[in-house]
Amino acid sequence: MSKIAIVYFSGYGHTAQQAAAVHAGAAAVAGSDVSLLRIDDQGELPAGGWDSLAAADAIVYGSPTYMGGPAWQFKRFADASSKPWFQSHWKDKLAAGFTNSASVNGDKFSTIAYFFTLSQQHGQLWIGTGLLPANRKDNGPDDINWTAGFAGALAISPSDASPQEAPRKGDLDTARLLGTRVAEFAARLRG
Repeated sequence: MSKIAIVYFSGYGHTAQQAAAVHAGAAAVAGSDVSLLRIDDQGELPAGGWDSLAAADAIVYGSPTYMGGPAWQFKRFADASSKPWFQSHWKDKLAAGFTNSASVNGDKFSTIAYFFTLSQQHGQLWIGTGLLPANRKDNGPDDINWTAGFAGALAISPSDASPQEAPRKGDLDTARLLGTRVAEFAARLRG
């Protein structure tokens, strides 16, 4: 059985929708045990969170993009991960990431690059989306990879949209497919 941990912060609920989509995609792969670890408003993991990360074959990072980077709550978690880093506990685990912001661009790639750098500090193996972009005139927010994320799943949640309205279908489908891809690679490593 492959173990996948999705560790994320969500300020308003939009990134939680994205995390749930990643979870659904990973859980759809036979033999996957997937856990959601929501970082709280103080930057702390839920009880047993560090143990779940230690047991995971893959860790998927998620945070909204605030002011060109991940939320401070995620950064606090990342700083606290220096304890497993010191012992190379996450070395050779798979890693991936997702982010969300109100703007079409919003410097989301800076957040994905932060996750990538964190994963490389830990010696992890990064998994991108593996998806072509939906970049034709007739494409829109309901299409897979409409935001054209290659290194990670990107989503747009307009500032006046509730978590029930955004991220939109295409962004959630993209997150689901990222979860599936991570779980499939984790199964290969276990096989």
